[in-house]
Amino acid sequence: MASIRTIAIANQKGGVGKTTTAVNLAASLAAAGRRVLLIDLDPQGNATMGVGIAKNELERTGCDLLMGEAGFAECVRRLDAPAPGFDLLPSNGDMTAAEVGLMQSEQRERALAEVLAGVADAYEVVLIDCPPSLNMLTVNALVAADGVLIPIQCEYYALEGLSALLDTVEQIRSNRNPGLRIEGILRTMHDPRNNLANQVSTQLVSHFTDEVYRTIIPRNVRLAEAPSHGLPALLYDRGSRGSVAYQALASEVLRRRERTPSAA
Repeated sequence: MASIRTIAIANQKGGVGKTTTAVNLAASLAAAGRRVLLIDLDPQGNATMGVGIAKNELERTGCDLLMGEAGFAECVRRLDAPAPGFDLLPSNGDMTAAEVGLMQSEQRERALAEVLAGVADAYEVVLIDCPPSLNMLTVNALVAADGVLIPIQCEYYALEGLSALLDTVEQIRSNRNPGLRIEGILRTMHDPRNNLANQVSTQLVSHFTDEVYRTIIPRNVRLAEAPSHGLPALLYDRGSRGSVAYQALASEVLRRRERTPSAA
């Protein structure tokens, strides 16, 4: 059996499609028959709400788990009805307290890695939706991850922001997690009618070649509507362009995983 694959979905720039990617990739991988855990590390709790969980009504969240105040089974939500088909470690504003608490913990950078080590047999893929900043929660995600999936909107400042994130990844790799690598760069909210978007897309492929996913996520109304219904696009409108794109991304992620010797 292939070992667990842990992917942090990260970008220090907000509004680039991290949460949309986390939720829809999780649903698409689950639909492909994989055992998936989605971890919402963002105190905004958007991934939690995006799968129909009322974040303010939660009794336990990932904060309790990271702080050692509850076990994994108490915090995880199994999303079987309706059926996104994956497990969720939810988040809400309490996660801000986890960031503060981790600063005072001996395992402050490895708390999430320790949690995942205890559930490795239960999942094939773990996706971590990171906050849009380099804080202790994001560091925990990068220390726990095998790879980083970077959503990026093809706009003027995209390459500058990407450079800063790659520097961060290199620092984590050098000091804390030597196995960390770039899983892939994902172009999101793409409008082919926009000349600048096409130019930036071409630059990304020119600079990063095989690290850029062939799949491009289009700007799509159905993708934008789905979270308000608490559903991944796959369940909201399976045939929409956005849903089809994320299904294609899931296939590409799995193909890359199969080609990676460390995932065997």
